Amino acid sequence: MTPATPSTPRRPVLRRAGPWRTPLAIALALLLGIGMLAGTELTYRRALDSLVSLGGRDSARNAAQTVVRSLLDMESAQRGYLLTGRPQYLEPYKAAGQELDNAVRRLREHHRNDPELLALVERLNERALEKVSEIAETVGLFDAGAHGSWQGLMMTDIGREKMEAVRRATDVLIGTEERRIAGERAAVYRTLEIGRWTVHALALLSLLAYAFFLRKNSALQRSQVRHAEQLQTERDSLEHQVGQRTTALRQLAGHVVRTRENERAHVARELHDEMGGLLTAMKLEIARLRRVPDLPATGLERIDGIEDRLNEGIAVKRRIVENLRPSALDQLGLLPALEGLCDDAAAGLGVPVHARLQPVALTADAELTVYRLVQESLTNVRKYAQAREVWVSVIPEGGRVQVAVQDDGQGFDPDAVPPGHHGLLGMRVRVESHGGELSIDSSPGRGTRVEAVLPTA
Repeated sequence: MTPATPSTPRRPVLRRAGPWRTPLAIALALLLGIGMLAGTELTYRRALDSLVSLGGRDSARNAAQTVVRSLLDMESAQRGYLLTGRPQYLEPYKAAGQELDNAVRRLREHHRNDPELLALVERLNERALEKVSEIAETVGLFDAGAHGSWQGLMMTDIGREKMEAVRRATDVLIGTEERRIAGERAAVYRTLEIGRWTVHALALLSLLAYAFFLRKNSALQRSQVRHAEQLQTERDSLEHQVGQRTTALRQLAGHVVRTRENERAHVARELHDEMGGLLTAMKLEIARLRRVPDLPATGLERIDGIEDRLNEGIAVKRRIVENLRPSALDQLGLLPALEGLCDDAAAGLGVPVHARLQPVALTADAELTVYRLVQESLTNVRKYAQAREVWVSVIPEGGRVQVAVQDDGQGFDPDAVPPGHHGLLGMRVRVESHGGELSIDSSPGRGTRVEAVLPTA
């Protein structure tokens, strides 16, 4: 049966807004903002114009009232002069006349663009001039000594009628101004009301936009949370699968290493038992040949040569068997086997190999891994390091065993090992198959330190 393939979690489908929605939303927001600015500015301008107009109309109304007040002041100054004959009373008379002229000029200036009110101003000016003429006539008669004439003129109702005409003209002008003021005040109120409702509408729109934003933001956050949860689930699943595959590969690597060592041990036993027996039998046969009587000297020389080649073959067999399976490890244990390995390396390298070996508790397979690690490291030192000294240590360390081989050679870059060199990879596979960790610290010109940490048995 084909093993079931673990299902991969489906990734969330993120819906994206149509390409036209974002520009449309931006355009609507811009239009709304421009409309808000234009409406606010228009409301402000209208209210400002109305307030300016109200101020001007109030000034015009004061000017109209000034006309009446000036005429009254002139009339009072006239009577004081007629009663006393003192020239001092003519000063207020002249000042009131000047004030009257200024008030009429202000009215004309204010109403220059309003034909209706300008006509009322001219009418008021005519009535005022008539009253001023009547007052001036009386003063003139007094100055001429025609006392009967000015007294007769004063006894008539001409002055009162002229003054009443001025008051009526003033009342018409002020009434018209008040109606205009009332209209403009109503316009100000309407503008303020429009501004009020505009502000309310904008506040409501702002609240709605804020609520819409909160809703969208909440939906986005929920979508992000769901997406993050799905990603986390997928990541956990992938990590679980990676962990399973890593464990399987580690177990497979361990199985391969054990199988290889078992095969090497089997070959070593075969060579030791079969080949060793054959070579031993051949030596016995040679010993028997030596005891043959009357053997020629040439034959003895040939026997000596065969025995020498046979001894060389026995040495080669012994070296091959030791490389396949170190007998010292099985017969004497880890530490003596490592001591012998260090002595052989020192003899082969011609440099001191300092061994710091302490008793440790490891399984048989782990001891073989330690032996192979030290053996491979010393082989690399012999081939590449050009070292002057080498240090080998095996020490217990808090429930674990630390194995290190260090040299002071030329070093190398661990990340730049060329393809085809699998010694370091083989070390790592061996160590990790026992649940250990391997680290290599080296750089050009700084030597190399190979360190492994394995759990105790």
